[in-house]
Amino acid sequence: MRDDWNDLPLPALYARLASGGLVDRLLRLAREEDLGARPLDLTTAAMDLRGDATARIVAREGMTVAGLACMPELLAVFAPGSSWSPASADGERVSAGATLGELAGPARELLALERTTLNLIGRLSGVATGTARHVEAVAGTRTQVLDTRKTTPGLRVLEKYAVRCGGGRCHRMGLHDAVLIKDNHLAGLTPEVIAERVTDAAARARRVADPLFVEVEVDTIEQLEGALGAAGVDIVLLDNMDGATMRRAVAMRDERAPGVLLEASGGVRLETIRAIAETGVDRISCGALTHRATSADVALDFA
Repeated sequence: MRDDWNDLPLPALYARLASGGLVDRLLRLAREEDLGARPLDLTTAAMDLRGDATARIVAREGMTVAGLACMPELLAVFAPGSSWSPASADGERVSAGATLGELAGPARELLALERTTLNLIGRLSGVATGTARHVEAVAGTRTQVLDTRKTTPGLRVLEKYAVRCGGGRCHRMGLHDAVLIKDNHLAGLTPEVIAERVTDAAARARRVADPLFVEVEVDTIEQLEGALGAAGVDIVLLDNMDGATMRRAVAMRDERAPGVLLEASGGVRLETIRAIAETGVDRISCGALTHRATSADVALDFA
């Protein structure tokens, strides 16, 4: 099992995620939706604003910062004549009133840049802040907190980057880089047949690609028995199991396949994540890190 996305420090992770062009395309789309096809900031043009300005990006509440790594790309797309001086870093926890960085350049550019920048940093810092709370909730246990593919369309690589900023870990990036055999693929099969089919699927996947891992989702102890009997499985996902069943699953794994990781998912909330971790599972994947995140409050204040 490889852990490519989680072995990289934040700057290297962002560079890799941005290298495929997804961030640039996202920001160009954001520019078009805000400034139109011409493009034109109609209000700034009507005010006939000229000259240079400076502005600070400020946290209006305590938060874990994420999204500052996007600033060079944001400037390249929205404000090529402007500069950025960071005063904080992604992954840092700041208090209300903290300055995250300062912009300088033509006033027209800074005004065109403002809303997309605040939308992006606010959204990503909200994901990072919520993730940090979940990670804190399982402190002292063996359990890692991971995201899922329940992300905002178009924002996935950045939201997963924000999860890392908050101390969480990335699950597979998409359907293209890992294998996850779902419980519906196994419905109605005996443990013996599950073991056979999963073994074949894992071997086939590794012949045609180089997946980060092979994972099997189960929702019963009987399915778990089959998954643990398969060859080539890195992780078994325990879907919507109660605490007693998860403890039983951990004991079964420890006895039969101690090298396989167990991951819990389904119904994970900040209020429940500690109890899930205390069952002894290795990982908890939580869609709420991204799909229930609330944007952090950030502002751009002109001098």
